[in-house]
Amino acid sequence: MKTVTVDPDIMWGTPVFAGSKVPVQTLLDFIETGETVNTFLSEFPSVTRDVVIAFLEQGAERMIAPERQSLTL
Repeated sequence: MKTVTVDPDIMWGTPVFAGSKVPVQTLLDFIETGETVNTFLSEFPSVTRDVVIAFLEQGAERMIAPERQSLTL
């Protein structure tokens, strides 16, 4: 599933959720300030729950992938 789009014609090339003009950074900002995914989704109805969950799962997979287990954070 395509979760993020980067297109110079959409939000000046800012990474946005596929099918929307909502920057991915907006979700990260919501989470950072303690807001829930449900609150984010209610404020940005053009982003689907499936896309958000897939985005978060992809990020988690990248962080815990076997080839990255030696990654120091």
